[in-house]
Amino acid sequence: MSNKLTSYLESQMQALKLKGMLTHYREITEKASQNNLSYTEYLSLLFEEELKRKNDGTVKTKINKARFPFIKTLEEFDFGFQPSLREKEIIALSFLEFIEKKENVIFLGPPGVGKTHLSVALGIKACMAKYRVVFITAQKLLEELMLSARDGSLADKLLGYSRLNLLIIDELGYMPVSKEQANLLFRLVSMRYEKGSIILTSNYNFNEWGEIFSDQVVAAAIIDRLIHHARIFYINGTSYRLKGKLKTANNR
Repeated sequence: MSNKLTSYLESQMQALKLKGMLTHYREITEKASQNNLSYTEYLSLLFEEELKRKNDGTVKTKINKARFPFIKTLEEFDFGFQPSLREKEIIALSFLEFIEKKENVIFLGPPGVGKTHLSVALGIKACMAKYRVVFITAQKLLEELMLSARDGSLADKLLGYSRLNLLIIDELGYMPVSKEQANLLFRLVSMRYEKGSIILTSNYNFNEWGEIFSDQVVAAAIIDRLIHHARIFYINGTSYRLKGKLKTANNR
């Protein structure tokens, strides 16, 4: 291929924003020549690289929009340190059937046992499957809803959250929930009921939620809608943040 033709092709790929093809076309061209590939096979390889680039870009964008506090995977989770969890049941969640069924996933347990790690890992799996995902702490969510209620944008805020395929609400219970906040959370949970999945983490069991909410009636209504179609996991292990310290202590 002449330098002039090569420059022309590269300028055309740049103009069409075919960055995947532009990056790999030289090696694919050489491979096609060495293996006597047909024109159709050659084009197929070029399009495969372009599609891969665009898919990777879409996933990266979805992960960025999800606002995860960190990137963690299920493969990094130490199930051996949390024997109360059944690994097969958690791995089964990674197939994301619960999102298709509009089911919720709830992780309950003391601080540091991996609830947030599991939530993020499942959220990343959902992003890779091109679902719309947002991660937010319960406190931040309640602050947003309260602010929206005061500036008149609550309906739009609730609608935005209701359109997500997966909403991850982390750390419910770290701060008390006022009556007004409880009512706003109830409205959000009700809008998503049987329409979209929620992953929720809390350091309180359901029978202790009275310590979180100022309104017992609203608390019961929220629990009712959350658990109706839910997979609930109780994690009773030791904090991961103590894991290293425990090893050090045992080795002394």
